[in-house]
Amino acid sequence: MTDQPTALRPAASRSSSRAADRGSGSPARMALLRRQRIASIGRHTLLIVLSVVMLYPVLWMVASSLRPDGYIFNNPSLVLNTFAYKNYTNGWSALQQPFGVYLLNSAIIVLGAIVGNLFSCSLAAYAYARLRFRFKRWAFAAMLVTMMLPIQVLIIPQYVIYAQLGWINTFLPLIVPKFLATDGFFVFLMVQFIRGIPRELDEAARIDGAGHARIFLQMILPLMKPALATAAIFTFIWTWNDFFSQLVFVTAPDKYTSSVALRQFIDPTGQSDFGALFAMSVVTLVPVFLAFLFGQRFLLRGIATTGGK
Repeated sequence: MTDQPTALRPAASRSSSRAADRGSGSPARMALLRRQRIASIGRHTLLIVLSVVMLYPVLWMVASSLRPDGYIFNNPSLVLNTFAYKNYTNGWSALQQPFGVYLLNSAIIVLGAIVGNLFSCSLAAYAYARLRFRFKRWAFAAMLVTMMLPIQVLIIPQYVIYAQLGWINTFLPLIVPKFLATDGFFVFLMVQFIRGIPRELDEAARIDGAGHARIFLQMILPLMKPALATAAIFTFIWTWNDFFSQLVFVTAPDKYTSSVALRQFIDPTGQSDFGALFAMSVVTLVPVFLAFLFGQRFLLRGIATTGGK
């Protein structure tokens, strides 16, 4: 009467053996965990090596900014034997204006470009995503085509127009076009984001008597924060690092930006001050690094949410 049925004994023994294997760790399981650990170490090691290879030019530039001119190109290593701090002080005052003037000029252009892109591109994106008008698809296609045109094709007609307006040697050619939604990439980015916002919100707002201006300002724009942050970060990086258009439209030395001012350290006919060049390059790189560091979270969120719509 008290004996356990024989049919249940094999199942109980199998369950107890599996529990024992999980508790103590079977040889197969331990081997699998060992292989996974080795593969994880190998992947992380490979990523670290690739990161060092990719960061080596930047690290070498930082190290070279602290070396005398005679030792810069003779030593490819990152180890510093001497610290030439004078490269920073000499580079800051080596040109006609203190280097802070060029950083300020770049900051003015960047600020104007960010405000212009956020204002105009968001309005254009709302029109493409929500409004109905004739030739809407053709206009959107033409806007996408402008993204494929290189700057070398547009620079000559732009220069002619700006010269007739008297804008050459001012910041206007670098700021005013941003208020006209000329950056098709950001318009496309925001259009894709707005299309992912439910239209039921717009219909509910219209029932309450809201027009397009109120819908855009009070409903669509607050929801576009990830896309706006992404556009602001990209505009900052691209405008801060721009060299070609700033070199063409700005010719006065006191209006040079930081990227154009760095070119003045190289003298093709004489001796170039590479120590000061690398030192000011590091100073110019710091704002870009900080912008990416603090805006990385918004940048990844904006790209991920926009791409998923």
